[in-house]
Amino acid sequence: MKKLIVLALWLVPAVLLGQGTYKVAVLKYKGGGDYYANPSSLPNLVKFCNRELKMDIAEDVPYVDVGSADLFQYPFVHMTGHGNVVFSSSEADNLRTYLEAGGFLHIDDNYGMDQFIRVEIKKIFPNSELVELPGNHGIFHQKFNFNGLPKIHEHDDKRAQAFGIFHEGKLVLLYTYQTDLGDGWEDQPVHNDPTEKRKEALQMGANILMYAFSR
Repeated sequence: MKKLIVLALWLVPAVLLGQGTYKVAVLKYKGGGDYYANPSSLPNLVKFCNRELKMDIAEDVPYVDVGSADLFQYPFVHMTGHGNVVFSSSEADNLRTYLEAGGFLHIDDNYGMDQFIRVEIKKIFPNSELVELPGNHGIFHQKFNFNGLPKIHEHDDKRAQAFGIFHEGKLVLLYTYQTDLGDGWEDQPVHNDPTEKRKEALQMGANILMYAFSR
């Protein structure tokens, strides 16, 4: 019964989210990692999508706790940070229920999260493996066309990679690694990224949101 109730939240998003407006949030987690990193990132991406693509996304972007029932108000949740991440068993269960019910989680490693987040993803989906998405996957070919993830920041001289977890054939979790998309979404003075890099990051972010909303 619980799962049926949760599933109902996603059947009529225009009604649920109020006057046709989608709502997105940033995931708040424990473990000491800076879940609050890149505070201007998601708000800037939302503004870009609304301005350039006429998407109807609420510009208020709150933080939502991974274990909270409020998670189910948001069809798209973004997660970032540089360090440790710890999900309790109840938090992992809540996140799994959210994703299986139609929610979408985008995790962007802001450099330093990788060794921790892979362990926590395994808590959410113990029987699933992260799968690298090929360049022809639909998420790279929404409004904007990419042959895989753009590289926004250099750290370890590694290529940018996108990994996914699928549930019943549907991508429900996207993990972007060695790209720093979120840094590219931030206000320009924060990282002083070139205009072209910020444009690539915002366009790829728009693709992710479009894909998440249209599955």
